[in-house]
Amino acid sequence: MTIRTVGVIGAGQMGNGIAHVFALSGYDVLLTDINQKALDDAVALIDKNLERQVSRGKTTAEDKAAAMSRIRTTLKLTDLGPTDLVIEAATERETVKNAIFEDLRPHLAPHTILTSNTSSISITRLAARTDRPERFMGFHFMNPVPVMQLVELIRGIATDDATYQSMLKVVESLGKTAASAEDFPAFIVNRVLIPMINEAVYALYEGVGNVRSIDQSLKLGANHPMGPLELADFIGLDTCLAIMNVLHDGLADTKYRPCPLLTKYVEAGWLGRKTKRGFYDYRGPEPVPTR
Repeated sequence: MTIRTVGVIGAGQMGNGIAHVFALSGYDVLLTDINQKALDDAVALIDKNLERQVSRGKTTAEDKAAAMSRIRTTLKLTDLGPTDLVIEAATERETVKNAIFEDLRPHLAPHTILTSNTSSISITRLAARTDRPERFMGFHFMNPVPVMQLVELIRGIATDDATYQSMLKVVESLGKTAASAEDFPAFIVNRVLIPMINEAVYALYEGVGNVRSIDQSLKLGANHPMGPLELADFIGLDTCLAIMNVLHDGLADTKYRPCPLLTKYVEAGWLGRKTKRGFYDYRGPEPVPTR
């Protein structure tokens, strides 16, 4: 099928990035959230990020204006029903995602492909809560979406080939690269990445090194662009913990046990950059390690 209209659920870090790349690639985008301020902030951030791309010669002022004109917002989830493709990019909690799919189900057009940007949750299990498991799949973008090249495509047990092929074409139209992953907890990227971050938190917890020394060691010793604790703050410590819990519960292996220090930071509300405190304190002019 030809996909022209895209509905994006969630105007946060991932949702606004997804709306950005689709609008810039010529799709009409309808972005929804439960909060008007979140929608307003998302549109302002998309405008700012597009302007940065213009200043760097990545796109033109004309293309930016055209992209912004293709983005509409709504507080009504049901407005997304007629779109050709729906991408759920809500918080990484299965109960929240299931509630969204159940609310949306009566309003979806018969042809609509339904996808989730989940970074770890079973696609088969999510699909089972919808009326179209054959037209449901994982569509996992990397953060930040306008910059990162990869999109993970994850088929559930019932996903049909036509849906998969449609999503492959969409990824190509965005100028990105698709990687096919099987429906196992955390898929490919986060199956490798998040346990590495969790191990870095254990190294901090056990006193192997402090925040700065752990991050510096991985940046200079393994040529990583960001240290693992800095990256955890960027991703969001609550998201890291949620993925570790999915791995631990889904694979029943003690090597995926979340570090108690990671749990403590999340309980404190120190979630990283989005709350101004995590493994670094971002409230001053320069980030300062909190341990």
